[in-house]
Amino acid sequence: MLSPQTSYRCSEVPDRSYKLLLVSTHAVQYASPVFRLMAQHPRLQIEVAYCSLQGAEGGVDPEFGRQVKWDVPLLDGYPWKEVPNRSLRPGFGRFLGLLNTGLWRMVRKGRYDAVVLYTGYRYASFWIALAAAKLSGTKVIFGTDATTIQLRDGARWKLWLKPRILSHIYRLADGAYSASLAGKEYLKSLGLPDNKIGIVPLVVDNDWWLARACEANRAATRARWGVPESAPVVLCAAKLQPWKRPQDVLRAFNLAAVPGSHLVFAGDGPLSASLEKEAVQLGVRDRVHFLGFQNQSAMPGNYCAADLFALASEYDACPAAVCEAMLCGVPVAISDEIRGRRELIDVGETGYIFKCGDVDALAEILRTALADFPRLAAMGASARRKMDTCSPWTNVEDFIRLLDATFGVAQLQDRAAESQETARKGAA
Repeated sequence: MLSPQTSYRCSEVPDRSYKLLLVSTHAVQYASPVFRLMAQHPRLQIEVAYCSLQGAEGGVDPEFGRQVKWDVPLLDGYPWKEVPNRSLRPGFGRFLGLLNTGLWRMVRKGRYDAVVLYTGYRYASFWIALAAAKLSGTKVIFGTDATTIQLRDGARWKLWLKPRILSHIYRLADGAYSASLAGKEYLKSLGLPDNKIGIVPLVVDNDWWLARACEANRAATRARWGVPESAPVVLCAAKLQPWKRPQDVLRAFNLAAVPGSHLVFAGDGPLSASLEKEAVQLGVRDRVHFLGFQNQSAMPGNYCAADLFALASEYDACPAAVCEAMLCGVPVAISDEIRGRRELIDVGETGYIFKCGDVDALAEILRTALADFPRLAAMGASARRKMDTCSPWTNVEDFIRLLDATFGVAQLQDRAAESQETARKGAA
Protein backbone atom coordinates (compact mmCIF):
# COMPACT_ATOMS: atom_id res chain seq x y z
CA MET A 1 0.00 0.00 0.00
CA LEU A 2 1.25 3.49 -0.85
CA SER A 3 1.82 5.92 2.00
CA PRO A 4 -0.06 9.25 1.96
CA GLN A 5 3.12 10.94 0.71
CA THR A 6 3.31 8.65 -2.31
CA SER A 7 -0.39 8.25 -3.20
CA TYR A 8 -1.48 8.96 -6.78
CA ARG A 9 -4.74 10.41 -8.05
CA CYS A 10 -5.38 8.63 -11.32
CA SER A 11 -7.72 11.34 -12.59
CA GLU A 12 -4.81 13.81 -12.63
CA VAL A 13 -2.45 11.79 -14.86
CA PRO A 14 -2.52 11.47 -18.68
CA ASP A 15 -3.84 8.30 -20.28
CA ARG A 16 -0.48 7.31 -21.80
CA SER A 17 1.04 4.35 -19.98
CA TYR A 18 4.33 2.56 -20.49
CA LYS A 19 5.45 -1.06 -20.44
CA LEU A 20 9.06 -1.14 -19.34
CA LEU A 21 11.89 -3.63 -18.94
CA LEU A 22 14.37 -2.43 -16.33
CA VAL A 23 17.75 -4.16 -16.72
CA SER A 24 19.92 -4.04 -13.59
CA THR A 25 23.33 -5.52 -12.83
CA HIS A 26 22.27 -6.68 -9.35
CA ALA A 27 19.85 -6.07 -6.50
CA VAL A 28 20.53 -2.63 -5.00
CA GLN A 29 19.05 -1.49 -1.69
CA TYR A 30 18.43 2.02 -3.04
CA ALA A 31 16.67 0.90 -6.23
CA SER A 32 14.17 -1.54 -4.73
CA PRO A 33 11.91 1.13 -3.11
CA VAL A 34 11.74 2.93 -6.46
CA PHE A 35 10.83 -0.30 -8.27
CA ARG A 36 8.03 -0.88 -5.74
CA LEU A 37 6.53 2.52 -6.42
CA MET A 38 6.87 2.03 -10.16
CA ALA A 39 5.00 -1.28 -9.86
CA GLN A 40 2.10 0.52 -8.17
CA HIS A 41 1.96 3.52 -10.47
CA PRO A 42 -1.11 3.55 -12.78
CA ARG A 43 0.96 4.67 -15.75
CA LEU A 44 3.68 2.05 -15.50
CA GLN A 45 3.88 -1.69 -16.11
CA ILE A 46 7.36 -2.86 -15.20
CA GLU A 47 9.49 -5.99 -15.12
CA VAL A 48 12.98 -5.97 -13.63
CA ALA A 49 15.62 -8.18 -15.24
CA TYR A 50 18.51 -8.88 -12.88
CA CYS A 51 21.85 -9.90 -14.36
CA SER A 52 22.89 -11.06 -10.86
CA LEU A 53 21.26 -11.35 -7.45
CA GLN A 54 24.32 -10.13 -5.58
CA GLY A 55 23.20 -7.95 -2.71
CA ALA A 56 20.09 -10.02 -2.13
CA GLU A 57 21.96 -13.33 -1.95
CA GLY A 58 25.36 -12.08 -0.79
CA GLY A 59 28.67 -11.67 -2.54
CA VAL A 60 32.03 -9.96 -2.27
CA ASP A 61 31.86 -6.18 -2.62
CA PRO A 62 35.35 -5.24 -3.89
CA GLU A 63 35.11 -1.68 -2.51
CA PHE A 64 34.22 -2.87 0.99
CA GLY A 65 36.68 -5.73 0.57
CA ARG A 66 34.33 -8.21 2.19
CA GLN A 67 31.21 -10.35 1.78
CA VAL A 68 28.04 -8.22 1.72
CA LYS A 69 24.41 -9.23 1.94
CA TRP A 70 21.95 -6.46 2.72
CA ASP A 71 19.58 -7.12 5.61
CA VAL A 72 16.58 -5.29 4.13
CA PRO A 73 14.18 -6.88 1.59
CA LEU A 74 15.33 -6.15 -1.95
CA LEU A 75 13.14 -8.40 -4.10
CA ASP A 76 9.67 -7.81 -2.63
CA GLY A 77 6.85 -5.75 -4.09
CA TYR A 78 7.60 -5.75 -7.83
CA PRO A 79 7.92 -8.29 -10.67
CA TRP A 80 11.45 -9.43 -11.39
CA LYS A 81 13.38 -12.18 -13.10
CA GLU A 82 16.98 -13.34 -12.85
CA VAL A 83 18.49 -13.72 -16.33
CA PRO A 84 21.14 -16.48 -16.31
CA ASN A 85 24.68 -15.20 -16.60
CA ARG A 86 26.58 -17.25 -19.22
CA SER A 87 29.96 -15.75 -18.41
CA LEU A 88 32.83 -18.18 -17.94
CA ARG A 89 34.15 -15.86 -15.20
CA PRO A 90 31.07 -14.19 -13.75
CA GLY A 91 31.49 -11.08 -11.66
CA PHE A 92 31.67 -7.31 -11.67
CA GLY A 93 34.52 -5.20 -13.00
CA ARG A 94 35.02 -7.16 -16.26
CA PHE A 95 33.28 -6.59 -19.61
CA LEU A 96 32.47 -10.31 -19.96
CA GLY A 97 31.71 -10.70 -16.25
CA LEU A 98 28.04 -10.13 -17.11
CA LEU A 99 27.05 -12.05 -20.23
CA ASN A 100 23.28 -12.42 -19.87
CA THR A 101 22.41 -13.68 -23.34
CA GLY A 102 18.77 -14.25 -22.38
CA LEU A 103 18.23 -10.49 -22.48
CA TRP A 104 18.19 -10.75 -26.28
CA ARG A 105 15.03 -12.83 -26.33
CA MET A 106 13.39 -10.91 -23.50
CA VAL A 107 13.75 -7.61 -25.31
CA ARG A 108 12.91 -8.93 -28.78
CA LYS A 109 9.78 -10.79 -27.65
CA GLY A 110 8.60 -8.63 -24.77
CA ARG A 111 6.82 -5.87 -26.73
CA TYR A 112 8.10 -3.24 -24.31
CA ASP A 113 7.67 0.45 -24.94
CA ALA A 114 11.15 1.05 -23.59
CA VAL A 115 14.14 -0.75 -22.13
CA VAL A 116 15.81 1.07 -19.25
CA LEU A 117 19.46 0.10 -18.78
CA TYR A 118 20.91 0.34 -15.29
CA THR A 119 23.76 -2.02 -16.19
CA GLY A 120 26.27 0.45 -17.57
CA TYR A 121 28.16 0.26 -20.85
CA ARG A 122 31.15 -1.55 -19.28
CA TYR A 123 29.31 -4.88 -19.41
CA ALA A 124 28.47 -7.09 -22.38
CA SER A 125 24.89 -7.40 -21.14
CA PHE A 126 24.33 -3.68 -21.74
CA TRP A 127 25.21 -4.09 -25.41
CA ILE A 128 23.11 -7.25 -25.79
CA ALA A 129 20.01 -5.46 -24.49
CA LEU A 130 20.80 -2.29 -26.48
CA ALA A 131 21.23 -4.17 -29.76
CA ALA A 132 18.03 -6.16 -29.21
CA ALA A 133 16.09 -2.98 -28.50
CA LYS A 134 17.41 -1.18 -31.56
CA LEU A 135 16.59 -4.10 -33.84
CA SER A 136 13.08 -4.41 -32.44
CA GLY A 137 12.32 -0.69 -32.58
CA THR A 138 12.11 -0.40 -28.80
CA LYS A 139 13.16 2.87 -27.24
CA VAL A 140 16.21 2.77 -24.97
CA ILE A 141 16.78 4.91 -21.89
CA PHE A 142 19.93 5.01 -19.81
CA GLY A 143 21.83 7.52 -17.79
CA THR A 144 24.40 8.16 -15.13
CA ASP A 145 25.00 9.55 -11.67
CA ALA A 146 28.36 10.94 -12.84
CA THR A 147 28.99 14.68 -12.62
CA THR A 148 32.44 14.98 -14.17
CA ILE A 149 34.66 13.37 -16.76
CA GLN A 150 37.38 12.94 -14.13
CA LEU A 151 38.50 9.39 -13.32
CA ARG A 152 39.57 7.79 -10.06
CA ASP A 153 42.97 6.83 -11.44
CA GLY A 154 43.47 10.15 -13.25
CA ALA A 155 45.10 8.58 -16.34
CA ARG A 156 45.56 11.35 -18.93
CA TRP A 157 44.98 9.21 -21.98
CA LYS A 158 41.63 8.12 -20.53
CA LEU A 159 40.65 11.76 -19.94
CA TRP A 160 41.29 12.43 -23.63
CA LEU A 161 39.51 9.31 -24.89
CA LYS A 162 36.58 8.99 -22.49
CA PRO A 163 34.47 12.00 -23.58
CA ARG A 164 34.83 11.04 -27.23
CA ILE A 165 33.59 7.52 -26.57
CA LEU A 166 30.84 8.53 -24.16
CA SER A 167 29.41 11.14 -26.49
CA HIS A 168 28.80 8.40 -29.07
CA ILE A 169 27.41 5.95 -26.50
CA TYR A 170 24.91 8.37 -24.97
CA ARG A 171 23.66 9.42 -28.40
CA LEU A 172 22.44 5.84 -28.82
CA ALA A 173 19.84 6.50 -26.12
CA ASP A 174 16.37 7.74 -27.00
CA GLY A 175 16.23 9.34 -23.57
CA ALA A 176 18.97 9.99 -21.05
CA TYR A 177 18.84 10.87 -17.38
CA SER A 178 21.23 12.31 -14.84
CA ALA A 179 20.89 12.10 -11.07
CA SER A 180 21.49 15.79 -10.39
CA LEU A 181 21.78 19.26 -11.90
CA ALA A 182 25.55 18.80 -12.08
CA GLY A 183 24.99 15.50 -13.86
CA LYS A 184 22.81 17.18 -16.46
CA GLU A 185 25.57 19.68 -17.20
CA TYR A 186 27.96 16.74 -17.55
CA LEU A 187 25.72 15.05 -20.13
CA LYS A 188 25.33 18.34 -22.00
CA SER A 189 29.14 18.59 -22.13
CA LEU A 190 29.12 15.27 -24.01
CA GLY A 191 26.94 16.83 -26.69
CA LEU A 192 23.46 15.70 -25.63
CA PRO A 193 20.75 18.29 -26.26
CA ASP A 194 19.03 19.78 -23.23
CA ASN A 195 15.60 18.48 -24.26
CA LYS A 196 16.87 14.88 -24.33
CA ILE A 197 18.10 14.88 -20.71
CA GLY A 198 15.95 14.36 -17.64
CA ILE A 199 16.98 14.71 -14.01
CA VAL A 200 16.00 11.62 -12.01
CA PRO A 201 17.48 11.89 -8.51
CA LEU A 202 19.35 9.04 -6.88
CA VAL A 203 17.32 8.47 -3.73
CA VAL A 204 16.90 6.28 -0.66
CA ASP A 205 13.73 4.93 0.94
CA ASN A 206 12.63 8.06 2.79
CA ASP A 207 9.73 6.40 4.61
CA TRP A 208 11.96 3.59 5.89
CA TRP A 209 14.66 5.95 7.14
CA LEU A 210 12.20 8.32 8.80
CA ALA A 211 10.51 5.44 10.60
CA ARG A 212 13.79 3.93 11.79
CA ALA A 213 15.07 7.33 12.90
CA CYS A 214 12.02 7.67 15.16
CA GLU A 215 12.84 4.28 16.72
CA ALA A 216 16.57 4.98 17.20
CA ASN A 217 17.96 5.10 20.74
CA ARG A 218 20.72 7.70 20.76
CA ALA A 219 21.85 6.97 24.30
CA ALA A 220 22.02 3.19 23.75
CA THR A 221 24.03 3.58 20.53
CA ARG A 222 26.51 5.91 22.20
CA ALA A 223 26.83 3.51 25.11
CA ARG A 224 27.84 0.77 22.65
CA TRP A 225 30.45 3.10 21.18
CA GLY A 226 31.73 4.10 24.60
CA VAL A 227 30.88 7.75 23.96
CA PRO A 228 29.32 10.06 26.61
CA GLU A 229 25.76 11.23 25.88
CA SER A 230 26.78 14.90 26.00
CA ALA A 231 29.87 14.59 23.77
CA PRO A 232 29.98 16.30 20.34
CA VAL A 233 30.14 13.53 17.71
CA VAL A 234 31.17 13.61 14.05
CA LEU A 235 30.22 10.62 11.89
CA CYS A 236 31.84 9.58 8.62
CA ALA A 237 29.96 6.69 6.98
CA ALA A 238 31.78 5.54 3.85
CA LYS A 239 33.79 2.83 2.20
CA LEU A 240 37.30 3.50 3.46
CA GLN A 241 38.75 3.96 0.01
CA PRO A 242 41.31 6.56 -1.18
CA TRP A 243 38.79 8.57 -3.23
CA LYS A 244 36.57 9.00 -0.14
CA ARG A 245 39.49 10.79 1.61
CA PRO A 246 38.57 9.65 5.14
CA GLN A 247 42.03 10.76 6.28
CA ASP A 248 40.91 14.36 5.69
CA VAL A 249 38.08 13.92 8.18
CA LEU A 250 40.45 12.41 10.75
CA ARG A 251 43.02 15.21 10.31
CA ALA A 252 40.34 17.92 10.45
CA PHE A 253 38.94 16.38 13.62
CA ASN A 254 42.40 16.49 15.16
CA LEU A 255 42.98 20.12 14.08
CA ALA A 256 39.55 21.25 15.30
CA ALA A 257 40.47 20.06 18.80
CA VAL A 258 36.90 20.42 20.10
CA PRO A 259 37.01 19.49 23.81
CA GLY A 260 35.42 16.12 24.54
CA SER A 261 34.53 15.50 20.89
CA HIS A 262 34.50 12.07 19.24
CA LEU A 263 34.83 10.86 15.64
CA VAL A 264 33.12 7.69 14.41
CA PHE A 265 33.93 5.85 11.17
CA ALA A 266 31.21 3.49 9.92
CA GLY A 267 32.55 1.46 7.02
CA ASP A 268 35.34 -0.80 5.90
CA GLY A 269 37.99 -0.82 3.21
CA PRO A 270 41.73 -0.80 2.52
CA LEU A 271 42.41 2.41 4.49
CA SER A 272 41.02 1.06 7.75
CA ALA A 273 44.36 -0.01 9.25
CA SER A 274 46.22 3.14 8.18
CA LEU A 275 43.51 5.36 9.66
CA GLU A 276 43.75 3.58 12.99
CA LYS A 277 47.54 3.93 12.93
CA GLU A 278 47.29 7.64 12.14
CA ALA A 279 44.76 8.18 14.94
CA VAL A 280 47.33 6.71 17.34
CA GLN A 281 50.08 8.93 15.95
CA LEU A 282 47.90 12.03 16.32
CA GLY A 283 47.11 11.12 19.92
CA VAL A 284 43.33 10.94 19.39
CA ARG A 285 42.81 7.17 19.14
CA ASP A 286 40.79 7.11 22.40
CA ARG A 287 38.25 9.47 20.78
CA VAL A 288 38.13 7.87 17.32
CA HIS A 289 35.91 4.82 16.88
CA PHE A 290 35.98 2.33 14.00
CA LEU A 291 32.71 0.39 13.65
CA GLY A 292 33.66 -1.56 10.53
CA PHE A 293 31.04 -2.51 7.94
CA GLN A 294 27.52 -1.66 9.11
CA ASN A 295 24.52 -3.23 7.46
CA GLN A 296 21.58 -1.01 6.61
CA SER A 297 19.46 -1.83 9.66
CA ALA A 298 22.23 -0.53 11.95
CA MET A 299 22.75 2.78 10.20
CA PRO A 300 19.73 4.81 11.39
CA GLY A 301 20.89 4.39 14.98
CA ASN A 302 24.43 5.40 13.99
CA TYR A 303 23.28 8.57 12.25
CA CYS A 304 20.91 9.56 15.04
CA ALA A 305 23.69 9.22 17.63
CA ALA A 306 25.82 11.77 15.73
CA ASP A 307 25.66 15.57 15.68
CA LEU A 308 27.30 16.19 12.30
CA PHE A 309 28.00 14.03 9.26
CA ALA A 310 31.21 14.66 7.28
CA LEU A 311 32.30 13.34 3.89
CA ALA A 312 35.47 14.60 2.18
CA SER A 313 35.38 12.65 -1.11
CA GLU A 314 37.28 13.72 -4.22
CA TYR A 315 35.32 11.37 -6.50
CA ASP A 316 31.81 10.70 -5.27
CA ALA A 317 28.95 11.79 -7.50
CA CYS A 318 25.79 11.15 -5.48
CA PRO A 319 26.54 9.33 -2.20
CA ALA A 320 23.39 7.95 -0.61
CA ALA A 321 24.86 8.51 2.85
CA VAL A 322 24.18 12.25 2.52
CA CYS A 323 20.45 11.55 2.09
CA GLU A 324 20.44 9.00 4.91
CA ALA A 325 22.07 11.40 7.37
CA MET A 326 19.69 14.24 6.49
CA LEU A 327 16.63 12.00 6.86
CA CYS A 328 17.90 11.15 10.35
CA GLY A 329 18.02 14.84 11.20
CA VAL A 330 21.79 15.25 10.95
CA PRO A 331 23.31 18.24 9.11
CA VAL A 332 26.12 17.38 6.70
CA ALA A 333 29.51 18.79 5.73
CA ILE A 334 30.58 17.68 2.24
CA SER A 335 33.42 18.51 -0.12
CA ASP A 336 32.69 20.55 -3.23
CA GLU A 337 33.56 17.50 -5.36
CA ILE A 338 30.38 15.77 -4.17
CA ARG A 339 28.63 17.69 -6.92
CA GLY A 340 25.54 15.53 -7.19
CA ARG A 341 24.40 16.48 -3.67
CA ARG A 342 25.05 20.22 -3.80
CA GLU A 343 21.39 21.05 -4.39
CA LEU A 344 20.54 19.49 -1.03
CA ILE A 345 22.93 21.77 0.85
CA ASP A 346 21.69 25.22 1.80
CA VAL A 347 24.90 26.41 3.44
CA GLY A 348 24.31 27.22 7.10
CA GLU A 349 20.76 25.82 6.88
CA THR A 350 21.06 22.10 6.07
CA GLY A 351 24.84 21.73 6.06
CA TYR A 352 28.19 22.99 4.80
CA ILE A 353 30.35 22.71 1.67
CA PHE A 354 34.15 22.95 1.79
CA LYS A 355 36.84 22.78 -0.85
CA CYS A 356 38.01 19.22 -1.41
CA GLY A 357 41.37 18.61 0.25
CA ASP A 358 41.16 21.73 2.43
CA VAL A 359 41.57 20.12 5.84
CA ASP A 360 41.78 23.52 7.54
CA ALA A 361 38.40 24.55 6.13
CA LEU A 362 36.78 21.33 7.32
CA ALA A 363 38.42 21.75 10.74
CA GLU A 364 36.93 25.24 11.03
CA ILE A 365 33.48 23.86 10.19
CA LEU A 366 33.83 21.21 12.89
CA ARG A 367 35.14 23.73 15.40
CA THR A 368 32.27 26.16 14.79
CA ALA A 369 29.41 23.69 14.33
CA LEU A 370 30.19 21.44 17.30
CA ALA A 371 30.27 24.45 19.62
CA ASP A 372 26.61 25.32 18.94
CA PHE A 373 24.27 22.39 19.67
CA PRO A 374 21.03 24.44 19.33
CA ARG A 375 22.02 25.54 15.85
CA LEU A 376 22.99 21.99 14.87
CA ALA A 377 19.58 20.77 16.02
CA ALA A 378 17.82 23.45 13.95
CA MET A 379 19.95 22.57 10.92
CA GLY A 380 19.12 18.90 11.40
CA ALA A 381 15.41 19.67 11.31
CA SER A 382 15.91 21.72 8.13
CA ALA A 383 17.90 18.88 6.61
CA ARG A 384 15.06 16.45 7.26
CA ARG A 385 12.54 18.80 5.61
CA LYS A 386 14.83 19.32 2.62
CA MET A 387 14.61 15.60 1.87
CA ASP A 388 10.96 16.02 0.83
CA THR A 389 12.46 17.20 -2.48
CA CYS A 390 14.50 14.01 -2.94
CA SER A 391 12.50 10.81 -2.41
CA PRO A 392 11.40 7.67 -4.27
CA TRP A 393 8.19 9.53 -5.14
CA THR A 394 10.09 12.41 -6.78
CA ASN A 395 12.30 9.87 -8.57
CA VAL A 396 9.30 8.11 -10.14
CA GLU A 397 7.52 11.33 -11.09
CA ASP A 398 10.68 12.75 -12.65
CA PHE A 399 11.25 9.49 -14.52
CA ILE A 400 7.72 9.62 -15.95
CA ARG A 401 8.41 13.17 -17.13
CA LEU A 402 11.46 11.81 -18.94
CA LEU A 403 9.32 9.09 -20.53
CA ASP A 404 6.74 11.66 -21.64
CA ALA A 405 9.46 13.77 -23.21
CA THR A 406 11.04 10.74 -24.90
CA PHE A 407 7.74 9.60 -26.38
CA GLY A 408 6.57 13.10 -27.31
CA VAL A 409 3.69 13.08 -24.83
CA ALA A 410 4.85 16.33 -23.25
CA GLN A 411 4.77 18.09 -26.64
CA LEU A 412 1.30 16.74 -27.38
CA GLN A 413 0.08 18.01 -24.02
CA ASP A 414 1.55 21.46 -24.74
CA ARG A 415 -0.15 21.56 -28.13
CA ALA A 416 -3.47 20.50 -26.61
CA ALA A 417 -3.16 23.19 -23.96
CA GLU A 418 -2.38 25.80 -26.63
CA SER A 419 -5.41 24.68 -28.68
CA GLN A 420 -7.66 24.93 -25.64
CA GLU A 421 -6.33 28.41 -24.86
CA THR A 422 -6.85 29.50 -28.48
CA ALA A 423 -10.41 28.15 -28.43
CA ARG A 424 -11.11 29.88 -25.12
CA LYS A 425 -9.88 33.22 -26.45
CA GLY A 426 -11.93 32.74 -29.63
CA ALA A 427 -15.07 32.03 -27.64
CA ALA A 428 -14.43 35.14 -25.54
